[in-house]
Amino acid sequence: MKLRSYQQEALDAIKQGFLNHRRLLAVLPTGAGKTILFAHLAASTPGRTLVLAHREELLNQAADKIQRATGLIAEIEKAEKVASMNAPVVVASVQTMIGRASRWPADHFNLVVVDEAHHALADSYQGVLSRFHDSAKVLGVTATPDRGDKRNLGRYFDEIAYEVGLPRLIKEGYLSRILIKRLPVDIDLRQVRRTAGDYNAQGVGEALEPHLGAVADSIQREAAGRKTIVFLPLVQIARDFSDLLRARGMDSKAVAGEDRPADRAATLDWFAEPGPKVLCNAMLLTEGFDQPDVDCIVVLRPTQVRALFVQMVGRGTRVHPGKEDMLLLDFLWQTEDHQIISAARLVSGHEEDVAAVEKLVAAAVSEDEAVDLLDAAEDVEEERLEKVKQLLRAARHKTPGTWDALELAFALNEEELLAYRPTLEWHEKEVTPAQAQALIRSGFDPESVTCRGHASKILDTLARRRSNQLATVKQVRILRRFGHPSPTLATFEEASAWISRQFQRA
Repeated sequence: MKLRSYQQEALDAIKQGFLNHRRLLAVLPTGAGKTILFAHLAASTPGRTLVLAHREELLNQAADKIQRATGLIAEIEKAEKVASMNAPVVVASVQTMIGRASRWPADHFNLVVVDEAHHALADSYQGVLSRFHDSAKVLGVTATPDRGDKRNLGRYFDEIAYEVGLPRLIKEGYLSRILIKRLPVDIDLRQVRRTAGDYNAQGVGEALEPHLGAVADSIQREAAGRKTIVFLPLVQIARDFSDLLRARGMDSKAVAGEDRPADRAATLDWFAEPGPKVLCNAMLLTEGFDQPDVDCIVVLRPTQVRALFVQMVGRGTRVHPGKEDMLLLDFLWQTEDHQIISAARLVSGHEEDVAAVEKLVAAAVSEDEAVDLLDAAEDVEEERLEKVKQLLRAARHKTPGTWDALELAFALNEEELLAYRPTLEWHEKEVTPAQAQALIRSGFDPESVTCRGHASKILDTLARRRSNQLATVKQVRILRRFGHPSPTLATFEEASAWISRQFQRA
């Protein structure tokens, strides 16, 4: 199975990252093909690979995709299933591995992959990882790119080897465009207590129940003709809400983990059939459920946990023939602490950008319009970056004859370098003497670099371009001046030849 362009970028970055670090993190949105990525990593890594997951659906999907992508036979270690000692890839349940870790020698695996790595700090995961991470390299993959989450994961992982955002994958056609429509149904969460860092499900259910009729009316109006998943806080409310939708003429069923396996499978088979229908569930389908033609998501389980919100919305972001977009229906959640996760956090990493996107979404309520989330994010990002450029131009004082970080960002169109913000704790430290010398050798003024993470990002960018035999920064700058159609993608040899021709014509 051929890798997509960003998957190849990620694979190269991970391999490069493992030259200097043993525990790396890769951040890719739901639907971006994380399993395909680590399948190719396993295939190109000498020795054996262990893949850790926490749900049976994820284990079976991972084993199947690894074989289809690379031909490697992945054996499952879970409950009654016991993987052989010579299996090239073992896909294991964390719960099972806790009890069976001693069965595997500490140096048995050369690579450990933590699927859904936002779970990696849990005691169960750490208990398994501690047995293998001294001899094996560890890769965590996650769809949770928010700074707070990454900073926490930095307590275990050394570096973020690769990150690609939802906006890029939408623009390149790998994921579906997201339309968000906020509907004027007020649901008051101010009296709902918190349990384990999130809204209590029972309390959310009690706050939601009086509004179920109005919400059902909204879904009937907005989601007609779409295949819809509704996330609700409680199983009984999911069943009751499905009844309300059927009473309004919609084809709807509810599914729950407590259903008999045969009944649950029959409901999912019904939902997989073509045509508009609504599947209501109480957080059963957040991970490991892939139905690409889903084109409407309704989140009636508000959360303060970004990973949970990402997983819910991610059930509708995959592309499918004939699918034009995914509609995300949102409601007016009333809360005092403003910590509820919203769609703006899917496309914006900075707090001020999140607030600006939220303002655009809120403004559309009175117009009864849906907002294209990517368009809103790009408008906000463009405005923010222009302000950053102006500030950096005004404050720039560089040594004559050297580059600075601003010029690099402009030359290579690297927005992350233009407004770099540290994520992991070590990123914030001062530039090391070795980094400063490397920057000077590359023609950079170290004074224009803000911190150790910023220096690392610049040096990694230059190293990546060199390894891919792409044009140097100086060449890119000349190519831009002479109107080359794609200066950042030109190879070193192509740039040299092109520049020579321009000077010959001059």
